[in-house]
Amino acid sequence: MPLALLALAVGAFGIGTTEFVIMGLLPDVATDFQVSIPTAGFLVTGYALGVVLGAPLMTVLGIRIPRKRMLMLLMGLFVVGNVVSALAPVFGAMLAGRVIASLAHGAFFGIGSVVAAGLVAPERKAGAIALMFTGLTVANVVGVPLGTFIGQTVGWRTTFFVVAGLGVLGFLGVAKLVPEQPKPEDVRIRGELAAFRNVQVLLAMAMTVLGFGGVFAAITYITPMMTEVAGYAPGSVTWLLVLFGLGMVGGNLLGGRFADRHLMPMLYVSLGALSLVLALFTLTAHHKVAAAVTVVLIGALGFATVPPLQKRVLDHAAGAPTLASAVNIGAFNLGNALSAWLGGVVIAAGLGYTAPNWVGAVLAAAALLLALVSGAIERRTPGSGTSRPVAGHTSQPAPVTVGRHRPWGGRGEYVPRASVPRSR
Repeated sequence: MPLALLALAVGAFGIGTTEFVIMGLLPDVATDFQVSIPTAGFLVTGYALGVVLGAPLMTVLGIRIPRKRMLMLLMGLFVVGNVVSALAPVFGAMLAGRVIASLAHGAFFGIGSVVAAGLVAPERKAGAIALMFTGLTVANVVGVPLGTFIGQTVGWRTTFFVVAGLGVLGFLGVAKLVPEQPKPEDVRIRGELAAFRNVQVLLAMAMTVLGFGGVFAAITYITPMMTEVAGYAPGSVTWLLVLFGLGMVGGNLLGGRFADRHLMPMLYVSLGALSLVLALFTLTAHHKVAAAVTVVLIGALGFATVPPLQKRVLDHAAGAPTLASAVNIGAFNLGNALSAWLGGVVIAAGLGYTAPNWVGAVLAAAALLLALVSGAIERRTPGSGTSRPVAGHTSQPAPVTVGRHRPWGGRGEYVPRASVPRSR
């Protein structure tokens, strides 16, 4: 894998840290600004909504900008947002900083997925995407616990200055390691929007909302579930989240590896197993060891769906992948918000702290059903598994340079060995 993927992973690490670290710092932030915990919770909700809205907005605004330059601009925006949060004199300014940082989130992962997939051979695309997303998963293992520790010992403002520093590293890494790519030509918003007329793209995004929503239905309420039901001490929740993060790392890498070989079977297995494990969590949550093992499995199975779903969107929107890829990232956060709300509804209804697990199981099962429908459509439609040109984009054959002894160009680009025309 080219070093450019490392630069993308560093940026993803910073973004993942700032997204989730606020959950461990809410009491400190609330005390500092003299607001209630529910009010401080808007820092989580505001970020999620910023990702959902910012993914298509920033992608459309940068549609004619070379992808490397756009990635650098997004990392710059991310740094500004975290510095604003760190220096915020009032709660409103803190919220504004969170929203500013969130605007870079969806577009960075969306454009980064397109760049990562273009750096490697076609049969390694999902693996490349998974490697970039490893930065996000490792953030839950290292960045979030470390950021929470720094915030609780030195001050939460220091945490956001550190995260801003990670953004600077990501910016420099993209500038140094990501190869220059030609400025997109004949790219129109109408052409990018045309990708959403592809039923397979829409099905993949719906699977993203429901599948990952199933994960967050349970994980959002892991603290009361583990302390009130499983009997863990409050201080143990941090290490349970580390276990969840380790599961995410492993599942992400396995999902990328197997999605390059058997994409749809990988989705069938991971979504089916996720639904089953979430349903069992209502039972295993009553036992400490079983609960810890289940948390790992939820993280692994949930993130095993990420590379194949992102690759599926790219495959079926190949003529206009950037906007569709970014919107699919927003779909993850939409699923998070939807499932967290549904989990709160069943708890408020008096069904207990384990009730969100059933919500998650139903959501994951619904995602599996959509995957089966998507696979059936693909089998019945000749040529539906291959990408077709999208209106507003050219599909002229481009000459390919022959690679002699290695499949990599001088600046990290993948160069096929065959000297045959291929579509852009």
